[in-house]
Amino acid sequence: MIARALKEMTLQNFLPQKVADVRIGLGYTAVMLEDGRTGVAYIFRHQAAPGCNVFTGARPLAGKTSSELLDYLGSSEPIEAAVGLACVNALINQTGEDFREGDLLSVLSVGFLDRVGMVGFFGPLVAPLRKRVRELVIFEHNVDCAEGVLPAEEAYTVLPRCDVAVITSTALLLGELDGLLEAARGCREVALVGASTPLAPSVFGPLGVTLLSGVVVANGPAILQIVSEGGGMAFFGNHVRKVNVRPGLVPC
Repeated sequence: MIARALKEMTLQNFLPQKVADVRIGLGYTAVMLEDGRTGVAYIFRHQAAPGCNVFTGARPLAGKTSSELLDYLGSSEPIEAAVGLACVNALINQTGEDFREGDLLSVLSVGFLDRVGMVGFFGPLVAPLRKRVRELVIFEHNVDCAEGVLPAEEAYTVLPRCDVAVITSTALLLGELDGLLEAARGCREVALVGASTPLAPSVFGPLGVTLLSGVVVANGPAILQIVSEGGGMAFFGNHVRKVNVRPGLVPC
C-alpha cells in the first residue's frame, strides 16, 4: 500500500526525468537523473537473487525514464525495490524551506518517561537515547548485532505499548512498513529514519508518521562513486545533508 501511494504521488507531482546513471553497490544503490538530482536506498545484498546477476530486471537502466524505474518500487525482489526507492528519493528528496537540517536526535520528541521502540539497529542513536528515555527496546532481523536486541517480528506486539517509535525506512523494501506503522498507531511520536527515507509528508502523515528523517544528496557524482566502491552512510559525509520534516507542516 505504501509503495503504491509513493509511486502515485511521485507520478502526479513530478515530471518524468531521463535516468543518467544507476549504481547498485554492496551497501546502497544510487540513481542519478539527467538534471543531476540523486537519490539513494539501502541494499539487502544477502537477499539478492543467487548467481552472478543480482539485478534481474530489464536493462540497461541508464537511459530509461524515472517513470520506468518507479515500476520497481514494491517489487518482491529487494534489489529491484531498492532501485525504485532510490529513484523516488532522487525526485522528491530536495531541501524545502521548512525542512530542518541536523541529526534525528536534534528534533525527536522524547523524554525520561518514554518507552521507545527502535525497529532497525541504529548504533549511533542507541547510547544517546538510553540516556534520555525510560526504556529503549530494539528490534532487528539480525539479533546478533548487539546485546539485548529482540527479533524483528516482536515489534508488532511491542510497539503498541511504546510511547515513541523509531522505524527504519528500509522496512519499506521488505514489505514490512505498512504493518509496523499500524502497530505504532498509538505512539505519540513515530519517526521514519535513514538515508532511504522518502521525504513525502503527504504520503506518511495520514499513516501516523510524525517525523521523516532522511538525506538530500548534495554531491551526486561523489555519492555514485562511494556506492560503486561498496560504501554507505558512514562514507557519505558532507556529500549529503541530513534533513528532517514533520508531516502536516509541509505539503508534498
